[in-house]
Amino acid sequence: MSTVTLSNEKIFLCEPGVTLLDSAKKHGVVLEYSCRSGRCGVCKAHVVGETEVINHAESALSPEEVASGVVLTCCRTALGDVRLEIEDLSQFADIKSKTLPCRVDSFKRLADDVVEVILRLPPKDPLNYLPGQYVDVIGKNGVRRSYSIANAPRQDARLELQIRRVEGGVMSQYWFEELASNDLLRLEGPQGTFALRNTMPTNLVFLATGTGIAPVKAILEQLNADPELVAGKKVWVYWGARHAQDIYWTPEIGSLPIAFMPVLSRPDGSWEGRTGYVQDVLVQDEIDLADAVIYACGSEHMIHSAKEKLVTLGLPHKNFYSDAFVSSN
Repeated sequence: MSTVTLSNEKIFLCEPGVTLLDSAKKHGVVLEYSCRSGRCGVCKAHVVGETEVINHAESALSPEEVASGVVLTCCRTALGDVRLEIEDLSQFADIKSKTLPCRVDSFKRLADDVVEVILRLPPKDPLNYLPGQYVDVIGKNGVRRSYSIANAPRQDARLELQIRRVEGGVMSQYWFEELASNDLLRLEGPQGTFALRNTMPTNLVFLATGTGIAPVKAILEQLNADPELVAGKKVWVYWGARHAQDIYWTPEIGSLPIAFMPVLSRPDGSWEGRTGYVQDVLVQDEIDLADAVIYACGSEHMIHSAKEKLVTLGLPHKNFYSDAFVSSN
């Protein structure tokens, strides 16, 4: 049994053969994470002490990061007492993941390859979550896929999911060919640490591609319910898609100071809006990045490109939060 000490001096124990991330969770300590498969890089931490990879390759790390002692907590266990140069996320301490039955309440197509599914939970067992988090839906034969919750908590406790078709995907076959109202499924959640955490900067910027807009929608609903969170600030929403028909949602702005920027990478001749990639359009708008916080959700490529580009241009490294959608069939 190894002792793990965080930079804020919080301590937890790591058992042999258990990842640092799972050990922390077992002891009530929440560390930053998203994909849990070594691909998104959200759980990066500098480590002092000996560790080894036991679960997935650390594909999100560069050779330079590995050489400098950076590890992914979802991939490694401790071989002795270690110190991680990260802090725990206290705001998630009361958010407990659990497995629940659920039923399909309703569904509709949002685009040719996107379906909205509303899930109904047991009336006496609602899900306690923060807008921006995701759930794992467990289908037939135990097939499990992760989907962001597309709404802030609501009175009827229902959950909205926005699900994109994956060619040849096992769950896509169900969602797009077999789905029926009142179907019984299971879900496990909430998962992830993508949620509103830093509203100090003046510019609150969301970057999304595809169905990465789902957790952004949930957070904007949270802001609509509590506009004091962004009083005196400016909110920017950049949503990237390929074609105009892929922009299937428009935010309900209400009194929020929101600038909404749909961006197409493959526009046709009738498109009069912004074009290119969302991170490049953001740079073109010359937002004061030194006084900004970025929440990015969507493709791995967009997130890695955005972080590298924006930090180089003055965004504080600690002010970039992300949730990468990693593919699975």
